[in-house]
Amino acid sequence: MNKKISRVIGLFLLLVFAALFSVYIYWVYCRGPVTAHDGEYKAQIIVPQGMTIRQVATELKKKNLIHNEFVFYVAARYPWLDKSQMTGLQSTVFHLKAGVYEVSSAMGLSEIFDLLSTGRNADIRVVIPEGLTLRKTAQRLAEAGVCPAAAFIRSAESASLLTGYAIPAGTAEGYLFPDTYFFLPSDTGDQAVRTMLDNFFGHIRQIPSLSDLPAEKLHKVVILASIVEREYRVKTDAPLIASVFTNRLEKHIGLYSCATIEYIITELEGKPHPDVITYDDLHIDSPYNTYKWEGLPPGPISSPGMVALSAAADPPKTHYYYFRLTDPVTGTHSFSTDFRTHVSEGHLLYTKSAAGK
Repeated sequence: MNKKISRVIGLFLLLVFAALFSVYIYWVYCRGPVTAHDGEYKAQIIVPQGMTIRQVATELKKKNLIHNEFVFYVAARYPWLDKSQMTGLQSTVFHLKAGVYEVSSAMGLSEIFDLLSTGRNADIRVVIPEGLTLRKTAQRLAEAGVCPAAAFIRSAESASLLTGYAIPAGTAEGYLFPDTYFFLPSDTGDQAVRTMLDNFFGHIRQIPSLSDLPAEKLHKVVILASIVEREYRVKTDAPLIASVFTNRLEKHIGLYSCATIEYIITELEGKPHPDVITYDDLHIDSPYNTYKWEGLPPGPISSPGMVALSAAADPPKTHYYYFRLTDPVTGTHSFSTDFRTHVSEGHLLYTKSAAGK
């Protein structure tokens, strides 16, 4: 009888051992990569704030990046079960961090845990150059795959958003700071606009005269800077161009900026960028027409960078009232104190140009 019991116990232990060994083999298998490197494929995994380990496991399994959801969960929650996750006597705890990740099918669980605990993002890099308008900025973001252009524009025109940032205008035109941005594929138009506005207000704190300026006064500086941005080509000319416009504003003389005419044609009328500004263009009936009306236009015409903002915030004291492009190659301008000199210099420039043909 005892022999029979011993045999039963022995058989039972053998079965238990076989079962445990099978579980161990399956555990090791599930911790390994789904494919070898020569057959790998990659997929993007978005982990928003508040996502659980179970939800991540489900997402990884859906995209066939892991063998088993339960094994992923257990290995993540109880790293002491795996020697490869041990450092001395302390287990390496997996901390899931929000982000956008590119996961490979050739990654084992340990590699995936390491990746998902970095907070590393598969960002979308977008360069927004100085002088871009709201509409062109929206187009660039849409082309990069950040958000639809219409969604971005709608957010930039949101009354509640503009009020929150104390922007006294109907749009965020002029406040979308030009820079290199790294957006998430999950970002909305609202998030993109807020990111750019936060960047703008962060940068103007570097200009002492703008750091505590009331919203209405700041808005006037932004309008002036947006025109300077579209007029200057050489950095050293920007302050002088700002001084010309400031002098003309003080004397109630029209700014006579072709950049504002271009804005009317391309942004307000939605027409292609003109090769030349015609005499008829100068008579377009628009409050943005600085040839027709004195003072600043109603709003900014582009997104100015730090050079233009600094120039408009603190223009030097000069007696200049006119400027013209004198060297199209280098982009330098000449500056005049009176109209006679301005015209004569233009005639001289034209004569030299004609003689060189």
